[in-house]
Amino acid sequence: MKSFERVVRSAPETMTKTSLPADWRTVETCLTAEIRNGRLSPGEQLPPEPALMARFAVGRHSVRRALAALQTRGLVQTLQGSGTYVRRTELLGYRLSERTRFSRNLLDQGREPSARFLRGAELVAPPEVAEVLDLPPGARAYNILRLGFADAVPINLSNAWYPARRFPGLLEACQAGGGASEVLAAHGVDDYLRLRSTIVTRLPTADEASWLDQPATHPVLVVRKVDADLSGVPITCSETVWAGERVQLLVDNERPPESKGRAHQEMTDVDR
Repeated sequence: MKSFERVVRSAPETMTKTSLPADWRTVETCLTAEIRNGRLSPGEQLPPEPALMARFAVGRHSVRRALAALQTRGLVQTLQGSGTYVRRTELLGYRLSERTRFSRNLLDQGREPSARFLRGAELVAPPEVAEVLDLPPGARAYNILRLGFADAVPINLSNAWYPARRFPGLLEACQAGGGASEVLAAHGVDDYLRLRSTIVTRLPTADEASWLDQPATHPVLVVRKVDADLSGVPITCSETVWAGERVQLLVDNERPPESKGRAHQEMTDVDR
């Protein structure tokens, strides 16, 4: 009689129902094979836990351990309240330019942008923030933490600072689910430019990995940037942590010709 080990090894990897006992490693192996051979395609939702338990004749603990192993390897992602999905293999190309805008960046690629306000506060600006925003010592600033999504998948975590005196009401607007752009426009900043961007890579903190729903062993991309109004006065600085396995950053060295013309006209209008 064949040993149990030999039976498991000879079992088809893409079987629809397992008639023999299996442990979490067998569940992981079979699901890995189905992801690799395309039976489970990128973005597809895996069957719910009860269905996997019935298929492989295992308990809930074995299914969850197998899914955790797949997630650690970067093959699937589990979205709270939604389910477990095969990770998309294509990277989102996020462009960094003089006029970088999150929503427009994603919409241009056929992705649905959204954001979630996580927390915010009005604080005395730390010295390094005050220096970047050209604020006097003791000036207050809003600190806003938001999570950005593409097609409901988390892709970035933004930690931004804004001068509180110049933009009163910004914190309340963000807490209510609105964006900062409306408040900026209400205070005369209809348009703004990127002064500089600094890009580094590192491993995420435990909180960052949790928010971005990625393994703590996978690197993230970090963009530190400063934006200014059209007269060159800084209006915000931020550090944005991007999920490195889902996003690639594309740096545009020059503005498109039509953008240059528009910027020139806008700056001329401001000078007037």
